[in-house]
Amino acid sequence: MDTPPGARFPHNSQMIDVDDAQFEDMVKRALDTLPPKLGREMANVAVTVQLEGGPPGLLGLYQGIPLTKRTTTYAGVLPDRITIYRRSICSICSTEDEVVEQVRRTVIHEIGHHFGIGDPRLRELGW
Repeated sequence: MDTPPGARFPHNSQMIDVDDAQFEDMVKRALDTLPPKLGREMANVAVTVQLEGGPPGLLGLYQGIPLTKRTTTYAGVLPDRITIYRRSICSICSTEDEVVEQVRRTVIHEIGHHFGIGDPRLRELGW
């Protein structure tokens, strides 16, 4: 799949449907692959799965203040949030292996935003 995560996709006529628990496990496994040093920088980030709905074509969404934009006055805020959209990811995949790979790419892409990396650079890096 050469289309970058987060781009607008038409719905796939052969969409695979991965059950909720299995999809959530895929997200957890993608997070578990983070190096420990990066994982520590994610302490104030809530990663959630939206099983149904979500903006059409949006695979994931980072909401928060990237680490590169924080100042010494950054305190007392709600955790940043990364939302992974199950329906959107399944709609562009035909096999379970494709879902696993797209979940991994999407999780890494959204984590990149937490670290202050913009979409153009993430695409350049293949995420």
